[in-house]
Amino acid sequence: GYPPSDVPEKPSSYSQARAADDIKAVLDAVGAETAHVVGLSMGGFATLHFGFRHPSRARSLCVGGCGYGAELDQRERFQAEADEIAKMLSTDGMAKFAETYAHGPTRVQFENKDARGFAEFKRMLGEHSALGSANTQLGVQRERPSLYTLVGEMKKLTVPTLIIIGDEDWPCLMPGILMKQNIASSALVVMPNAGHAINLEDPGEYNRIVADFLSTVESGRWPNRDPRAVSASIMGVKT
Repeated sequence: GYPPSDVPEKPSSYSQARAADDIKAVLDAVGAETAHVVGLSMGGFATLHFGFRHPSRARSLCVGGCGYGAELDQRERFQAEADEIAKMLSTDGMAKFAETYAHGPTRVQFENKDARGFAEFKRMLGEHSALGSANTQLGVQRERPSLYTLVGEMKKLTVPTLIIIGDEDWPCLMPGILMKQNIASSALVVMPNAGHAINLEDPGEYNRIVADFLSTVESGRWPNRDPRAVSASIMGVKT
């Protein structure tokens, strides 16, 4: 994280759009016209929104662990939890927050698979800026639009897209299907017995999946959905 003096003091300095535009700023800074963009969790949201906002700059999108707070019936609960997390960060500090947050229902899978790696993850989480993390909760997570309101943007997306989630990453399961249904250039991969930290829980499998995706895109073999795969019929017959 940044030293507290370097972190903007207002949540309004943080937004989902800014997170996506930051990716473009990096590409501009290094002189790259296009890039394969890979993100997980908040990075997955930023990757998806980068595709919406700057599709011509993306060679492909790998959208991992994307969906927290998206389901409309969970919206108020998610926003209330973001408020509570920001309050906890402001009053208790980052280290104490990390002790609670790291053991959430979609991260215990990581702890059970790799106690040493999980401990390192929790330690590094505890070193983040409490102010920056609180502002991220309030400005990015709490205020980002639900994926269910972005179906129109999904239908316009033609960039090769990989959606990848863990099968115990409960807040991302249905949003993952939503994205698969509405992004015709997408594929959905669900990693078994995995929570939110899929790249850390099983890095070998995660890296294999992503590498296969990138090589398929680079070789020009990534498909768009055949329109015949979308039908009102269940088995392809008229009744």
